[in-house]
Amino acid sequence: MLTTQQNQQIDWQKNNGILPTIIQHSVSGEVLMLGYMNADSLQATQKSGQVTFYSRSKNRLWTKGEHSGHILRVVQIHPDCDNDTLLILATPQGPTCHNGTSSCFHPAASDWAFLYTLETLIKERKSSDPQSSYTASLYASGTKRIAQKVGEEGIETALAATVHNREELTNETADLVYHLLVLLQDQGLNLSRVINRLRERHF
Repeated sequence: MLTTQQNQQIDWQKNNGILPTIIQHSVSGEVLMLGYMNADSLQATQKSGQVTFYSRSKNRLWTKGEHSGHILRVVQIHPDCDNDTLLILATPQGPTCHNGTSSCFHPAASDWAFLYTLETLIKERKSSDPQSSYTASLYASGTKRIAQKVGEEGIETALAATVHNREELTNETADLVYHLLVLLQDQGLNLSRVINRLRERHF
């Protein structure tokens, strides 16, 4: 949430008491939607932890998902350098767009957003039929087999690099990343935890 100083520095006068507010997925980085806030909706957002906008057409506050249940849980709020626009990192509960897509800007998505989508799909496959899903069959085979696959793909990735075969290196790296994501999910971990560890080491 915003600090007291950040709240005091917001320039409400510049846009007649309205702040354009960008909502971004806190993990994948996908831009989910654009809305508008006034002082009351920002206060409500910080108090409830759920993104609440100001509707310019209806002249009232509205909490995203108040009817659908697809709320946006606030993780962080950041003003821009001019203090007249907000960026909110949020965790969506269901699709953000009324059309049923994850973003109101669908299908625009970064490569990193796809990686999050893949990780989510791999997690969901834990409960799938092993006969119809390769991912589910890996889970069914147990941790030892999954770990073995990560080792095999790691070796094949290294070998592709030693012979300077860029196409094969791309393919083997894709296999390695996929099996590594399966292994992390098998152990109850995710890529965010790994990224946070890298961030800790970086600083």
